[in-house]
Amino acid sequence: MLLGNAKIATIDKTSDGDRFSYCMRNNGAVAIQDEKIVWVGDADAIPSQYEDPAKFPYHDLEGRLITPGLIDCHTHVVHGGNRAVEFEMRLEGAGYEEIARAGGGIVSTVTATREADVDQLLKSALPRVDALLAEGVCVIEVKSGYGLDRETELNMLRAARKIEEVRAVRIKTTFLGAHATPAEFKGEPDRYIDEVCIPTLRAAHAEGLVDAVDGFCEGIAFNTDQIARVFAVARALGIPVKLHAEQLSNIGGTKLAANYGALSIDHVEYANEDDAKAMAASGSVAVLLPGAFYTLHETQLPPIAAFRKHGVPMAVATDCNPGTSPLMSILLTMNMSCTFFRLTPEEALCGATVQAARALGLDDTGQVKAGMRADLAIWDVTHPAELSYRIGFNPLFDRIFGGVSVEKSVS
Repeated sequence: MLLGNAKIATIDKTSDGDRFSYCMRNNGAVAIQDEKIVWVGDADAIPSQYEDPAKFPYHDLEGRLITPGLIDCHTHVVHGGNRAVEFEMRLEGAGYEEIARAGGGIVSTVTATREADVDQLLKSALPRVDALLAEGVCVIEVKSGYGLDRETELNMLRAARKIEEVRAVRIKTTFLGAHATPAEFKGEPDRYIDEVCIPTLRAAHAEGLVDAVDGFCEGIAFNTDQIARVFAVARALGIPVKLHAEQLSNIGGTKLAANYGALSIDHVEYANEDDAKAMAASGSVAVLLPGAFYTLHETQLPPIAAFRKHGVPMAVATDCNPGTSPLMSILLTMNMSCTFFRLTPEEALCGATVQAARALGLDDTGQVKAGMRADLAIWDVTHPAELSYRIGFNPLFDRIFGGVSVEKSVS
């Protein structure tokens, strides 16, 4: 396949190597073979080997924009039930911690999730997945964390793995057993970690269900000592870690995760400059989640200036979940990251492509360059900033996954 007469946002490092930028080609072409990008360049300088129509059928994109396929690097799309009633409670004045301590929040989703089998969990997740794919997403991270017992946590991960079997998307799974203490272990988080969370992690790893390990380090969840026990097991098993940290307060989760070389540290509204320095030293990505910030009516902004100052890579993600971020639009997420957190549109697009790939430990996607997977999004826009600019508008023309047109616009 040869895509020509296109604008291309290749997403490359700037000349000084300090950050990623659009790196636009305004009359570009992309050659694809065997699921890979084999050449990117100017449309008027296509090498002869890519002009054979039998091997590289040509598609005139009529000036449309090509970007890397988008990546949602933090989701909870597999779960049972919903929390619309809690949404109503928040509007009547209840706070997140108040709802959680009253038995709501994360724990309120557990019953519905435990009642669903793998097929039911998959079926309920697919509409959420489809909403993301319709906006050019090619990779989705999926967390467990709403089972909080061995079998349901495993079933969530099994359902997540099955998504790849029925949709043209790449799934990365994350074990989030340390998400909350279930009702049957109320007041005994240490016992839950030792008797359920860690043994379930070992079982999930043995079944090949885990790409990364996560936890929720917060006053209403688990402290740094408890998370450290989980991370120590992950390290022994050779599994990378990431962490929900500094969302509602600062109890040291960011520095803990950085000490473990975390792929990413997510939320981070209450992180400070010392945390930013620790993240820069560890290479951890700050994953910004404006959907939760919006839903919870938060006012504490993540330390964007400190992240820029110290060169902390920033990704953006939906945090799609039933309670605090029922958001299934990566494009709206990009807009929110600009509007709430003051990212530039360039940072937002990089945050949903190359930096999101880094947050998942992927080095074969997130850029339009030779050698990368041919996961691309083609847009009916003239400039990449339009992807963050509009609200409630989807300009996707086609999604190319592994070199195949999924939307069939390019056939």
